[in-house]
Amino acid sequence: MNILITGCSTGIGYFCAKELSKNGYRVLATCRYEKDVKRLKEEGLEVYKLDLRSSKSIKEALDWAVEKTDSKIDVLFNNGAYGQPGAVEDLSREVLKEQFETNVFGTQELTNMVLPYMRKKGYGRVVYNSSVLGIISMAYRGAYNASKYAIEGLCDTLRLELDKSGVDVVLIEPGPIRSDFRKNALMKFEQNIDIKKSVHVKIYEKTLERLKGKGDTPFTLGEDAVYDTLIKAITAKKPRARYRVTFPTKLFWFLKRVLSTKILDKILRSAG
Repeated sequence: MNILITGCSTGIGYFCAKELSKNGYRVLATCRYEKDVKRLKEEGLEVYKLDLRSSKSIKEALDWAVEKTDSKIDVLFNNGAYGQPGAVEDLSREVLKEQFETNVFGTQELTNMVLPYMRKKGYGRVVYNSSVLGIISMAYRGAYNASKYAIEGLCDTLRLELDKSGVDVVLIEPGPIRSDFRKNALMKFEQNIDIKKSVHVKIYEKTLERLKGKGDTPFTLGEDAVYDTLIKAITAKKPRARYRVTFPTKLFWFLKRVLSTKILDKILRSAG
């Protein structure tokens, strides 16, 4: 089975690429930066540079994957993404655009380019790594919330449109997972948000403490939790549309179904 994965430099993508390769799958890993490509090659992975913000980079990476697999890409794992913290009113047009270029536009462009190869052989799995924040929204995570809601909408629509094509579309919705997500979010927060001039400065000070903290948030699981779910998603004869990972995802999915918006908002303000 040939599996193309985005966002393999660290965290979930890296773990899944290594484990899948160890367990006999043909992994085509991709990373944004050349230094990570070099490192993964040294570790024995087949890897190529892919920047989801660039259509040219997407085409080049896909051409590489198609050549490597003789046009037989069985699974696409859309994992590449990052989180941009900040209050919605502090997000510039450019910052929002950058968040969507990676998490949404590039991800869907790559998916659309892979689909003809899957359609031609009558089989394929497209797995999107979404988030609990594609189910519910939390304050000061608006850009990331919106990007994951967008992915969920595209995925749900695509699943309907690919009916009877042999191509399955699946969402994995993790909650807190041990990775470099907070470190990368901290970098984007300091880079793109004018913290001291914001009316949210006091909350931002707490946000900085949280992002710089070393401990795990409650109910955090390791990357293996997503890997185990990914295996289910790609090997099931009839995969589920959604796989919820971690207790918070399952809890908030349930609460959104049974609580009023007013009560759920109160819980989310406290949890955030």
